[in-house]
Amino acid sequence: MQQTTTTSGTPSGGPGPSPSAEQWLIRVRGVVQGVGYRPFVHNLAKSMGLSGWVLNDTLGVQTEVRGPVPRLNAFAVALRDDAPLLARVDEVRVEARTSDPAGAGEGFEIRRSTRTAGRSDTIVAPDSHVCPDCLREVRDPADRRHRYPFTNCTHCGPRYSIVKGLPYDREQTTMASFAMCDDCRREYEDPGDRRYHAQPNACPVCGPRLTLSGPGGPLAEADDALAAATEALAAGRIVAVKSVGGFHLAANARDAAAVARLRSRKKRDSKPFAVMVDDLPSAARLADCGAAEAELLESPARPIVLLRKLPGALPEEIAPRNPNIGVMLPSAPLHHLLLDRPGLDVLVMTSGNVSGYPIAYRNEEALEQLFQVADLVLHHDRDIHVRVDDSVVRCSVHPELDEPLVTFLRRSRGYAPYPVEVGEVGELPEPVLAYGAELKTTVALGSGRKVYVSQHIGDLKNDETFRSHRQTADHLSQLYELRPRRIAVDMHPSFRSHVLAGDERPADVVEVQHHHAHMASCMAENRLTGTTLGVVFDGAGYGLDGTIWGGEFLLGGYAEADRVAHLRRIPLLGGDMAVHQPIRTGFALALESLGLPGAATAAFPALRTLGDRERHVYTTMVARGLNAPRVSSMGRLFDGVAALLGVCGRAEYEAQGPIELEGLLGRDLALARRPYAFGHEASAADDGPGVIDFRPVVRAIAADLAADTPLATISRRFHTAVVRLVVDRCEEQRAHGGVRQVVLSGGVFLNEFLLVNCLTELRRAGFAAHAHRLVPTNDGGIALGQVMVAGARSRTRPQPPA
Repeated sequence: MQQTTTTSGTPSGGPGPSPSAEQWLIRVRGVVQGVGYRPFVHNLAKSMGLSGWVLNDTLGVQTEVRGPVPRLNAFAVALRDDAPLLARVDEVRVEARTSDPAGAGEGFEIRRSTRTAGRSDTIVAPDSHVCPDCLREVRDPADRRHRYPFTNCTHCGPRYSIVKGLPYDREQTTMASFAMCDDCRREYEDPGDRRYHAQPNACPVCGPRLTLSGPGGPLAEADDALAAATEALAAGRIVAVKSVGGFHLAANARDAAAVARLRSRKKRDSKPFAVMVDDLPSAARLADCGAAEAELLESPARPIVLLRKLPGALPEEIAPRNPNIGVMLPSAPLHHLLLDRPGLDVLVMTSGNVSGYPIAYRNEEALEQLFQVADLVLHHDRDIHVRVDDSVVRCSVHPELDEPLVTFLRRSRGYAPYPVEVGEVGELPEPVLAYGAELKTTVALGSGRKVYVSQHIGDLKNDETFRSHRQTADHLSQLYELRPRRIAVDMHPSFRSHVLAGDERPADVVEVQHHHAHMASCMAENRLTGTTLGVVFDGAGYGLDGTIWGGEFLLGGYAEADRVAHLRRIPLLGGDMAVHQPIRTGFALALESLGLPGAATAAFPALRTLGDRERHVYTTMVARGLNAPRVSSMGRLFDGVAALLGVCGRAEYEAQGPIELEGLLGRDLALARRPYAFGHEASAADDGPGVIDFRPVVRAIAADLAADTPLATISRRFHTAVVRLVVDRCEEQRAHGGVRQVVLSGGVFLNEFLLVNCLTELRRAGFAAHAHRLVPTNDGGIALGQVMVAGARSRTRPQPPA
């Protein structure tokens, strides 16, 4: 899951193989602070008989070593190849100082951190799960950290969520207020101890403490709070639990009544819940878990992994009408302790928020808000500085893929703020800050060959999320000491981030078309350059012509892209209301395809849920263009087809219809033998050239319904039709201009069937086809693309004053 980066290794063209002693100054960049890298360097140097020193600074780790050249060469190689588990070494750069320094026999010391002139270039480590050594201590009755939920060392524990600034020292974290006891201080100052300079280091004597609160106030503390919380969960109560990056809402997943209460209180009738189990064997009892999925589950990031659920393993209410279940392993000692109680082996762990708000991460907001859902709140006094949600990933396997395809649905805890390395071809001439999209947004900060993509933030229509968006942008800029010269925004004039940037820094704003940003994002993480065909399918994005796009074929590169084909526009009855009521879009599709409301209703029984008056009003809206903007959206096409099949006429959560439509396939990726076929309007009066006509598909679905064809068969034929559409249109563009490089992006490509089959079929047809691997294909990846577009355009624009 971690991005492979170029490393310089030993000094190319530097000191030769002379056996005489030399003095080298070595700079190591990457994720090398807060991960035990300095004690690793210290112990490595001593084991090789080298003298010198090592320290942290704002550029990473710097070490000066003295000794024979063969040992120095071996030392430089080991700095890269033998680094600690949580480290990620991007570069090892060597400078030879002298050929025969004095004092070569002196010892090796770890020096205090320093600040380097200029900006920070080190990378903050993501939060990491408790390591096996710490977990053994937590479970050892003889250990002083027995059952202590904040146990950590340099190999594990919170990082990004508690960091306020760099270099990564305790005073720069939320642990600054906890003074270490003598035992912890001895560990912290001993280079031979695995807790040497572990900034969150603590124990029951000197560290954070648990508190269990009810609506009336605190009920218990420390281990008593933990015991009372587990008893409450076992009894079917709902407990809000403060985790690494924010609060979860927890319930006993085997208790259907408890799950139903959680759904009712959270006003979440259908959206799947994720569950947490203690280990891989427990996960395998709930769902199919392959080797690649097991590796993801056990990785230090501890994401939620979508697995194919086993029938009857858990109450259906956890993931209704869905072949998948989101499973995660514990990401903190506290989670292990909650699951240690007999009979409490599977917990629902869903985001700790009330409807319409982002995840709670401060104690005061949790105690104020979460009693609307939870019976109890289990919190503690280690503050979270940065709100970080769970990451969600899926692993797809196909015989024609070289390796399992990992797709991010949400990139957050455990991965943020790892940068995306865009390489020399995408090098940015000046710092760029991108504000992302309106929904599922992230922010991104780019400089040089790195783009730092933030954790998932959420939907900016909510005021609290909007504040979090601004705080995250400020935090990234301060952390890496970068003053952005350009601010990249979505070109939609009403988006809050667009308005904010225009109000504050109008001269620096670069407007980026939504789907071009999707395309550029996929190009960037795959380090592509040159003319590219972008297939971008999503729900909605503001187009260059002022209409809403969403089913697009774009041709170009980072700076510019032309729209060469798109889906025929669909009337969106009531605007955004159609997103929540896909039956409206279903009616519009049927009306457009069959011509008359009576014919539409006769062909699709699901439309009979609409009253006569509704059908009359909707027909009038389409005919007169009243509050029925036309959108070229593939996401809305999926919505409408799901509604016409009776799968989902009213959506509780985004993309519910498409998710449940794909769910009919049961994660079986086989293509239909007789798919439907889209039409092609070469010169439609209302749309222009390159228009893809959905009407033949809708008419074919009506015929299959009349013939009592199973819904799963209809879904497979529809999905396969979209795959064939992608391949056919790409082949058409290749015939016209010779383009072979294709990227797939947009939220519709979260659909596993579409993504995997489009990739494999395009490659079979001779295309170099690429998908997202490092950032989400949905709007969570938009900010990366905005950075790249703004960077490309800045090369040809006048530079603003510094």
